[in-house]
Amino acid sequence: MIDVRPSQQMRDLGVVQRGAGILAEPARPFELPTERDVAEHVVDELFAVMERIGRVHPFAKAMGIAAPQIGIGRAAAVVQWQPPDNAPAVILLNARITERSEEMDKQYEGCLSFFDVRGLVPRPLKIMVDATALTGETVTTVYDRGLARLIHHEIDHLEGLLYTARMRTGIEPIPVEEYRQTGRAWVYDRA
Repeated sequence: MIDVRPSQQMRDLGVVQRGAGILAEPARPFELPTERDVAEHVVDELFAVMERIGRVHPFAKAMGIAAPQIGIGRAAAVVQWQPPDNAPAVILLNARITERSEEMDKQYEGCLSFFDVRGLVPRPLKIMVDATALTGETVTTVYDRGLARLIHHEIDHLEGLLYTARMRTGIEPIPVEEYRQTGRAWVYDRA
């Protein structure tokens, strides 16, 4: 049996890999509600890819994916957060971070677009996000801790950034084989 690298597995499932130009470009926002059908189609495509990935790779913490990662240069992303409750997926259209807490933490992150490594990434513990509803209204939501990290990661994709751009100078991603926390929840101090 041939051992398939995780990044090759993601490529086979339809995830664009690091080095592709679309991952380095800001995604084009939707004109909502005018482009509602287009936005719904892109979100459906994201969920379809997430479902394919979930069949071959279980995620203990969560999974998120942005439209540029499936070759669509539009400002849409979805995040499915498993713990602590099986909450519905977060759908992000035209999302942007409007406020960040000064308080930060560092946790390991992975990315479907270069799944062979994990990187230690500092992120704010709380963010405020403005997104656009399908009806065109702006929706403001505050996310904290693990969900803030996930949402921030996906919004970075919409801005053409990979998590390596957030890593401290001199810190490099480590091979997934060396990553010791696989399958464990991120650790946060009690609020």
